[in-house]
Amino acid sequence: MALQHASSGQVFQIRDGAEDLSQFSSIALVKTEQMELIRMVMPVGKGMPEHWVKGEITLQCLKGEIAFDAHGRTVTLREGEMLYLEGGAAHALRAVQDSVALLTILLKD
Repeated sequence: MALQHASSGQVFQIRDGAEDLSQFSSIALVKTEQMELIRMVMPVGKGMPEHWVKGEITLQCLKGEIAFDAHGRTVTLREGEMLYLEGGAAHALRAVQDSVALLTILLKD
């Protein structure tokens, strides 16, 4: 069964206060031809190894603390902070605390 993405004008939850933060999960909330919006739950110590995507991205920390490696340095995102990264830039991330993040990817052909 395919995941039901949000439709235009639909209200949806991006953070559930009762969720289990001990398991890594990633859910695509919205996907169109131009962008993808993904909700990520990252338990402490878990992350994603270095990778890159064609399109520009933003990563917003909704809860917790996330270490983000790009451009030869590490920055820490805390609750309420957002990071922008140009398309094609190699990056990696890991949860310093149990975390919830909102990832936006601008898709390119």
